[in-house]
Amino acid sequence: MPVFLCGAAAFAAGSHPGALSGGRTQATRVTQTTPPAATPKPDATPQTPVSTKPIPAVSPPITSASPLPSPVRSPQPMASPIATPFVGPTLPVAPLNPGITPTVPPVSLANAANQTTNPLTLDDALRLANAQASAFQQAGLNEKIAAEDVKQAQAAFLPRVSVATDYIYTSPLIGGTPGTPREPSFIANNAINEYQALLNLAGDIDLSGKLRATLAKNRALLVAAHAGTEVARRALAQAVVESYYALALASAQRRAAEQNLAAAEEFEHVTSLLLSGGEVAPVDLTRAQLQTTERRDELEKARANEAVAAGSLRVLVGYDFLTAIATTDLAKAIPVDDEITRLTADMISSRPEFAQFEAQRQAAAHEVRIARAERLPQLSYSLNGGFDTDSMRPSILKQHSGVSAAFNLSIPIFDWGASRSRERQAHLREEIAESQRALALRGFAEQFYSARAQVASAGARIRLAATGMTLAENNLNASIARYRSGEAQVIEVTDAETTLVAQRQAFYQALFDYQVALARLRQAAGR
Repeated sequence: MPVFLCGAAAFAAGSHPGALSGGRTQATRVTQTTPPAATPKPDATPQTPVSTKPIPAVSPPITSASPLPSPVRSPQPMASPIATPFVGPTLPVAPLNPGITPTVPPVSLANAANQTTNPLTLDDALRLANAQASAFQQAGLNEKIAAEDVKQAQAAFLPRVSVATDYIYTSPLIGGTPGTPREPSFIANNAINEYQALLNLAGDIDLSGKLRATLAKNRALLVAAHAGTEVARRALAQAVVESYYALALASAQRRAAEQNLAAAEEFEHVTSLLLSGGEVAPVDLTRAQLQTTERRDELEKARANEAVAAGSLRVLVGYDFLTAIATTDLAKAIPVDDEITRLTADMISSRPEFAQFEAQRQAAAHEVRIARAERLPQLSYSLNGGFDTDSMRPSILKQHSGVSAAFNLSIPIFDWGASRSRERQAHLREEIAESQRALALRGFAEQFYSARAQVASAGARIRLAATGMTLAENNLNASIARYRSGEAQVIEVTDAETTLVAQRQAFYQALFDYQVALARLRQAAGR
């Protein structure tokens, strides 16, 4: 085993055989006969093998805490997974500084062949989602319907205008007196030929208050519909935010999986070269192949997750499933220190749901008035102007022209309790609206405090993960240095790599959880 460490270290040194101390002939022999490549397969399976080639970090690059000698930093014909310290991301340590903007390439699409250089921003996603067919659009249509109900209730106060033209023919009276004008055979008719043309104005006089109660009810329902539209808009915005950041997280995980697979394949190739040179045992190549297989499996899972997340966002923003879609980098969504303090529990009462409940309660109260008005007298009128004549000659037509007015007073006596039943229904609807408001108040308060706790927890996890990434990078650099000097085995390096990958994943997951919880907190606070 000491011979393996010497050979691997010299191999990692590449074209600088003199970089390692001690005249190890085996190391010199390997350096001269074998192309520069990576060290043998570690005993543990790392999630992110290291390479001398700059690996695009999932998060912003950071400066190594313990820089290595310059020969290791020089470009090599073939990368070595453990010859150069892992270049990890630099992340803010508590307290977070909102002024720091990480420089990370934009998150790519689910389909790498259809990448776009213009990632979709969250504001653009919200704007596009509002224009698509959704519950928000349906709520807007319901609001328009309620507005038309108000117009109809207002029109009920005005007279209805109509024009009626008639021609009535009645057979002559049979057996009439000779020499007298012919009379119609039916006594109810006025003439054998009767011509009518009347302009009619008809309407109701609101003695019982039914028309006024109906108008007030429809106005309350319009307010409720408007509040419902706002509720639907906020629900849609919450769904867009969650889908947006879900795609950002899935894209970051897929990108990291691609890097891990590339490093694993290179590591497997280097191990194969070392095996052909007699430097490692066959089991090391088997371990490298198993590592590559695992990395491929992780990449396939990451691609599937990204495709699902991209499809969900496409549905919301109205993109075709063949259209490329990308989000901005998740690492740029750094929390701001005072975001939580600006949202207080007093803001819960400003949620549009409470306006909707109050408007529904008022509408139910007006329904009570409508039901009571049905038991009161109803007054209506009808005004006619025109002619009703038996001849269209001007002289006769003028004689039979004029106006008429009719008033009708309807007094209800007994309706078998139907109006009282409708009144009780209206009272029950009013109680339901009050109960829903009380229940919603408790539920919204629970949502607010739960979301605030989740935001605080995610913010703390971001700070812990940022600190952990720095420590993990220092640990990896130290492990690599110990391995190069022969003081540690490969498994120590692979464990350090696994720890760094886990810390990076924890950081991105914490960023995702923070943004989602913050959106829920804003919604709970009525913002």
